[in-house]
Formats: sequence, structure tokens, C-alpha cells
Amino acid sequence: MSSSHSATLNSARTTATARATAPRAGWPWVVLLVLVLASLTWVLKGYQLFQGTMVLCYAIALLGLNILTGYNGQISLGHGAFFALGAYAAAIAMEHGGLPYWVAVPVAGLACLTVGYLFGRPALKLEGLYLALATFALAVAMPQLLKYKHLEQWTGGVGGIVLMKPDAPFGLPLTQDQWLFLYALVVTVVMFVIGYNLLSSGSGRAMRAIRDHAMAAEAMGVDNPHYKSMTFGISAAFTGVGGALSAIAVQFVSPDSFTLFLSISLLVGVVVGGLGTLWGAAFGALFIMFVPSFAESISKAAPWAVYGVVLIVIMFAMPGGVVGMLRNTTARWKRRAAP
Repeated sequence: MSSSHSATLNSARTTATARATAPRAGWPWVVLLVLVLASLTWVLKGYQLFQGTMVLCYAIALLGLNILTGYNGQISLGHGAFFALGAYAAAIAMEHGGLPYWVAVPVAGLACLTVGYLFGRPALKLEGLYLALATFALAVAMPQLLKYKHLEQWTGGVGGIVLMKPDAPFGLPLTQDQWLFLYALVVTVVMFVIGYNLLSSGSGRAMRAIRDHAMAAEAMGVDNPHYKSMTFGISAAFTGVGGALSAIAVQFVSPDSFTLFLSISLLVGVVVGGLGTLWGAAFGALFIMFVPSFAESISKAAPWAVYGVVLIVIMFAMPGGVVGMLRNTTARWKRRAAP
């Protein structure tokens, strides 16, 4: 192996290890943040709690897409399909399988893990824009597949599936919206912990090595096909869990709820939050949830024009995403504060 390849891989490992271990010093702040979010259960009301729950759903889905695109370098324009698959898997498990919601969510994750791995395996021959087009086709086809007449007895066809929002267990004095927000928060924390541990492990370093220099990673003994397929499956599982939670929150799933724009929005959220960053998923989720509503409040005649302008401004002002801007700001502050 050439010295340049070795240097590239070593540099990638050093950078990846530094990024992965950095949050350890700030874990008390993470605990504080979780407590603050939990306290919002008694501050927010009605629709605000629903919005908070959807932000958590999108954050989990964006973390999954970021694992694939930001940490492994595989571009996907079709993760809205896995979001839909997770939502439908949970809905079918609850409606037809009689499973409780807390079982349906991991079942949806496992279903998406399987489908994602099976899709990612043959897609190994595709890279870059070709892989993006393959996933784009998946996003285009998914709504039509959900309407397919031979699956209608399970998916409900065009009419979709109506779900019931769960009540708080053990007689807790919480409304359905409050309990669902707390439940989504717990699932989000669990998924972020799993994501952090995965990215901090040897598998996470292998993912980043493939992203930075696939040939050098393979020369160092990394099984590229295995890690790429595994990453695709894990990414789909995360996105599916987010979709399952959203189905429970919305109480309804239908094919028209998962258009191509959802896949585009997820990719936009990853870029806005920050590619290859753990916390970028949270900022991207806030963007997906609130910027379209903000754009519509500015101009009801041309909301997407306002959305586009906001997106362009963000990309020019924060080319590394929100997390990249925060890192640069922190680094400048430390340099100025240094004696």
C-alpha cells in the first residue's frame, strides 16, 4: 500500500476518533438538555406537543440518513421510502397484528433494517450519482407500491390506515399528547446513544474510512461490501423508527403522505444540520418542521420561493451546516480567549 493511502487512512482515523470522543466531555450538558426537553411536556400544549413529537421523529430519521451519507459517503435520495415503510410497518403491526405501539416501533425498525440491507447489497455496484438515482427511483415507486391492489388488504390502499393514539400507562396523570412526546423523547435518546456508540466503535471508524478513501480502507483490511450494506441497513432502520413514531403521532398513514418531497426534505435537513455530525440531525429536524410553516406565514402566494431563499441564505452563511458554524464559532472564541 502506498504511503499516501496510509497517511489518508491514519488522518481519517485521527479525525474520526476526535469527533466521536468529543461529546464525552459534554455529557452533563446532554443530560441537562434531555431534562429540559422532558420539562416541555408540562409547558407545551396540544399542537405544540405534536410539533415537538414530530421534530423528534425527524431527528431520528435524519440521524439514520446522516450515518449513510455523512459518515459513509453513500448518497440517498430515497430515504422517504424507508420513512414510509417504517410508518406502514408499525401501522400494520398495530392494526392487523394487534401489537402494542411500543412493540410495533422496534418491529418497524427491524423491517426497515432487513429491506435496507437487501436493497444496499445489490446497490454496491453503484456509487455517487448512480446510487442517488437508484434510491430516487425507490422513493418514486414507494407510494405506488403502497396503493397496489394486492397489498390493499394490508395497507388500506388509497384510504390508508387510521391509528389510535396511546394512553399513558400505569395510570400516569398525562394526556395522550404528553405521553407520546415523552415516549418519543425516550426513543430518541436511545437511538442517539446507539448511533453515538456505533460511530465511536471500530465499525464507525470503518464507515468513515470508506467515505474518506475506499481503496485505502480496503487495503487496510476493511470489508467494504459488508460495511456498506450494513450501513445502508442501519440507516434504513433508524429512518424506519422515525417513520413509525410519526405514524403513531399523526394517527394516520396513507401513500400520499410520503411523496418524493419527503426524501428531498430529509436530505436537505441533513445538509442544513451538518453532514457527518451527530447533533446535525436535531437542527435539521427543526428546519424541516418549522421553516416551511415560516415560509407560508411570510407569503401564502409563493411559500416555496421563500423556502428556497431561506435555504440559499443558510447554505451561503453556513456552508458546513449549523453544527459546522457552531464549531467554527467555538474555535474562534477559544483562539481569542487563549493567552
